[in-house]
Amino acid sequence: MLGNFTYHNPTKLIFGKDALASLAAELAPYSTIQLVYGSGSIKRFGIFDQVVETLRAAGKTIVEDSGVMPNPTIEKLREGAQIARDNDVDFILAVGGGSCVDYAKAVAVSKDLPAGEDPWDVYFDRFEEPAADREVVPVGSVLTMVGTGSEMNRGSVITNRELGRKIGHVFTDERVSPRFAVLNPEFTYTVPRYQMVAGIFDIMNHITEQYFSNTDDNTSDYLAEGLMRSLVTASRAAVANPTDYEARSNIMWTATWALNTLVGCGKTQDWEVHMIGQAVGAVTDATHGMTLSAVALPYYRLIMPYGLEKFARFATNVWGIDTAGKTNEELAAAGLNAMENWMREIGCVMSIRELGADESSLDAIADATLTMTGGYRTLTRAEVLDVLRKSLAAK
Repeated sequence: MLGNFTYHNPTKLIFGKDALASLAAELAPYSTIQLVYGSGSIKRFGIFDQVVETLRAAGKTIVEDSGVMPNPTIEKLREGAQIARDNDVDFILAVGGGSCVDYAKAVAVSKDLPAGEDPWDVYFDRFEEPAADREVVPVGSVLTMVGTGSEMNRGSVITNRELGRKIGHVFTDERVSPRFAVLNPEFTYTVPRYQMVAGIFDIMNHITEQYFSNTDDNTSDYLAEGLMRSLVTASRAAVANPTDYEARSNIMWTATWALNTLVGCGKTQDWEVHMIGQAVGAVTDATHGMTLSAVALPYYRLIMPYGLEKFARFATNVWGIDTAGKTNEELAAAGLNAMENWMREIGCVMSIRELGADESSLDAIADATLTMTGGYRTLTRAEVLDVLRKSLAAK
């Protein structure tokens, strides 16, 4: 393990069927809670009532901030920051999936921006950190959908539809880390199958983005392989029976560890699938996890020759491909074929055409794609377009 790193994660995880019982104690120091949620599904399934009853019983002032969309926009962020300022909130509680948590963190760093400073310019164009003398509102979450790992990291992704950009900022300021995350696997039962599968592939891709980098013998890669094997097993069980508690709990736990920075320790990390997928999302407004699944295989087949030994290892250690009589090239290809078979089995989207893209969209998507340098190959624009065309042609 050759890379240098510092690992620290201050987020408290409260896991299990009774996890929500801890919410009042976690919020004891705070008085005015900005309650962030999405389209209202949490109301239909009773989760909203449980949270509100807990907050009221604890004497909290509740300021609702609803309507967070799957790809939170800069307009919504500006609105949320104004809500936080107008009500002088001292805590933001996100109830929902990663989009709500991402949005909550973006509001947290935007509340105290000086007049005339726009959060898009400051945080998603110039990628600045919150000034040390400005407030960052504490954030916590009650998770109802898994996939992003946002509940235990400092990342936030915001979409600017006017510019055709979907940009993620992983803050270094520890104040952006959620204070806690309430993780009850039963709450994820409310998610439609399509969203569940999208979250599952998001988890897988978070791991592979970190795994497919570097060539040294790295403990982080062994952790990643175990998480991927667990995810494959649990995903098959969850697709067969979405209320399989054991499967959903393992998926929830894997999601958190996939992107709380642990398996990236000592790794340069790739993240190009996310860059292309986010660009697809910026143009189509499609579900994040499915934008990743639609471009992942064309991308990995393109870069496979440049990281051949790791792709061969992926085949044997994750998918159990027999090495007998196979070259590294054959092993690597078999591993990606096994991943493709699994993706199709659980219901991943395999083509950006299914997400609303067509040939006329490709230049805009390529223009919106950021190029990363941490993986096995830094893509040219022509190669980005090649990935997109192969995805467009996939069946």
